[in-house]
Amino acid sequence: MPRSVSRHLLSYLVLPLAGLAQIGDKAGEVQRPIVPAALIPPSPALSPEEELRTFKVAPGYRIELVAAEPLVGHPVAATFGPDGRLWVVEMKGYMADLNGSKEDQPQGRVVVLSDPDTAGRFRRSTVFLDGLVLPRAIALHRDGVLVGEPPNLWFCRDRDGDGKADEKTLVASDFGVRVDPARPQLANPERAPNGLTWGHDNWLYVGAYTARLHPAGEGWRAEPDDFRGQWGQSLDDFGRIYHNSNSDQLRVDLVPGHHLLRNPHLGGRLTGTNFKVATDQSVWPIRVNPGINRGYRPEMLQDHKLKEFTAACAPWVYRADLFPADAYGNAFVCEPAGNLIKRNVLFPASARVSAAPYYAQAEFLASTDERFRPVGLLTGPEGALYILDMYHGVIQHRISLTSYLRAQAESRGLVSPHGLGRVWRIVPTGPAAAATPSLASLPELAVVAELGSSNAWLRETAQRLLVERAPSAAVVEALVALAANSSSPSGRVHALWTLRGLEDAGPVPAVAQAAEDIGAVLAKAMRDPRPLVRVTAWRVAEPRLARAEATSLRSILRMALLTERDPDVLTQLALSGTATGDVAFDELTARMCLRAAEPTFLTDAFLGGLAGRELETLEGLLRTPALADRPLVLALARCVLAERDPARVGRLLLAIHTLPEEVRPAQLALLGGLAAHPAVTAKRPVWLPAEPAVLAQLAKLGLGYPTAVGKLGQLLVWPGKPGLPATTVPLSNIEQKRYDAGKQVYGGLCAACHQPSGQGLEGLAPPLAGSEWVNGDPERLIKVVLHGLRGPIEVKGQAYNYDMPAAGFLSDAQVAAVLTYLRREWDHEAPPVAEETVRALRARTRSRTDAWTAPELVGR
Repeated sequence: MPRSVSRHLLSYLVLPLAGLAQIGDKAGEVQRPIVPAALIPPSPALSPEEELRTFKVAPGYRIELVAAEPLVGHPVAATFGPDGRLWVVEMKGYMADLNGSKEDQPQGRVVVLSDPDTAGRFRRSTVFLDGLVLPRAIALHRDGVLVGEPPNLWFCRDRDGDGKADEKTLVASDFGVRVDPARPQLANPERAPNGLTWGHDNWLYVGAYTARLHPAGEGWRAEPDDFRGQWGQSLDDFGRIYHNSNSDQLRVDLVPGHHLLRNPHLGGRLTGTNFKVATDQSVWPIRVNPGINRGYRPEMLQDHKLKEFTAACAPWVYRADLFPADAYGNAFVCEPAGNLIKRNVLFPASARVSAAPYYAQAEFLASTDERFRPVGLLTGPEGALYILDMYHGVIQHRISLTSYLRAQAESRGLVSPHGLGRVWRIVPTGPAAAATPSLASLPELAVVAELGSSNAWLRETAQRLLVERAPSAAVVEALVALAANSSSPSGRVHALWTLRGLEDAGPVPAVAQAAEDIGAVLAKAMRDPRPLVRVTAWRVAEPRLARAEATSLRSILRMALLTERDPDVLTQLALSGTATGDVAFDELTARMCLRAAEPTFLTDAFLGGLAGRELETLEGLLRTPALADRPLVLALARCVLAERDPARVGRLLLAIHTLPEEVRPAQLALLGGLAAHPAVTAKRPVWLPAEPAVLAQLAKLGLGYPTAVGKLGQLLVWPGKPGLPATTVPLSNIEQKRYDAGKQVYGGLCAACHQPSGQGLEGLAPPLAGSEWVNGDPERLIKVVLHGLRGPIEVKGQAYNYDMPAAGFLSDAQVAAVLTYLRREWDHEAPPVAEETVRALRARTRSRTDAWTAPELVGR
């Protein structure tokens, strides 16, 4: 079950915060820590040299300081440039005091750290951009820099070469949401977009955001994508994206979310995304940890130390050759509340990934300094692991700062000093790492060679640089040769993606002239002995498969759909097999899915590319009547019903009706499954021009058919049908305005956890759509919003060990608005909530500071 958002997800840092909890104290009383005062060590601000002595690093490694104040302060995000300089985002406006009174002031910056004497430590800091409000994301592109300053995403350039940005172009204005557009504070600073990670496919992926970005000339284009994670993300060699939430240290998207979003008939199902990788959430700090949310509760601590992840953030898959070989592909996760970094071993198998801690009851890095706050990780050009240390005593945001935590901060003097920060580097013990040549100064052909590097930073940076440049014929020729013959599978992968990136960039003469050679190397890669390369080849080839003249590639696809056995490649074929747009290939892909030892997400991966062709595929499959009881067939039928096209719904019913008598049990099961449609309901039925004669014919078959047909008939309406569903009482003009305002509040405050679809997010939040809590007594909802809810709780028949963070900072009008929205969205018909009702209940419960429990709210 999901852990508590405020009990086990500390909401500790604005970066990996879990929610807006203002709970944890009994009414009128400050809770006392269960840790004896004599065991709580002091927490003075240490110099970098003093902090260095507080670290315990795993055997075989050492930690080094590479930058500290005044060169850098409050670092929260960073990226290395091709010249080896480190671009750092500073969030200096964050929690300068316990009231967060300066967070709306433009104190944030982007600085560039350089090492002029190549001594292994940054000696110079240049302010590239300042005057930012709580910035949190950065990515380099061409001659500029993308900077995330929610709700704005900027593209900034230094035109005159003085090292400072003098051009600032707005890329997106929805990069985070404000409750009040007139105020600079974010609606939920804990859920603002971050990350800006270049994917292998040359798109930018963003954490806590619902779009991915791609450069288009001088502008950018966006495409809907899955909301993922809270703070930080990373890639593995397959290009899969890893992310996490505060108490859930590691998850991965085994299927790209944007593939599933292509099909609106799926109803928002994103099976295969947000896959739980690590089940072990335990942590092993080396410092007593009373300064955590609800640190007065025994279940939070073990031997007075943090027991489980509560502020997990910045997952990083290490893929370089500086560390010992057993570290390649390991996932490192920051825990700033416990002052540590965990190391996990990843175990890929059967198109899935699992994780286990590398060390038994110990961590890769831990500190006795309470102010050590690791909030970001990245691999450097030489292969070292770099750590962004915010080095701040108070990291819980003001809206989540309980009186208990306030007392903790005051008693140990954690509020000041402000504006410190460090960057650390972990390297193996032994000789210093060899200097890495600057990619910025390498000739183009030498940059091509780096695509086969054993350091992923070099591979991926080289790919970005090559895609951003206009290539010569010699470069394209070298890329084709590398894709075909590199001894490194990763080299073949990145050469393929670079060629695809050049094709996507627009008409490039050198690429167009090599089109036949690129097609040949793709054909070879589709038969590569390494599954990694085959997966890449099918992804890269998707636009070509849509061309009717791609007969050679389609022939290889047909054979692969019949013979492929590797689970990772099968998953990719489920995504790519529909790229032809040809129903014959759709059916072949469906039959491949039916043959596979199917992961639960393979069906949705296939359906994602099938929008508008589900009926034809289903009709083809039902030529084999024995398949009628397969879950994939039911999924296809549900998609057809979700189209709401009367003619196609009629064909669907006819296809079911004409199944032969020997598969009657499967026919009945198909009808029953269709009647339990998750998106088409009696409140949102499909309108038909006339009663389908097929329904009456099916009902005459006896046994369970009348019942199944009756339930299915509730989802269909036609003129003159007896008992048409009653129309919902419409909202008044004032109530409609309240609904519209609530939609905005929901998008900024609630959708990150509960999702825009209201379906919730596994490991984080239960669903709201169809929830009895949303559609029930409005007073219960108001209490939850004002004061929070402490689990366990049951929602739609499923138990959740979940705490709903309080949002009592919202005005009465905002609470009424968001609850009105919830009670009328997603087919809900519950009455709206009035502002006066909220105001009265707030007054009655004003003295309460602890969260409600489910038994209290339901009267048990």
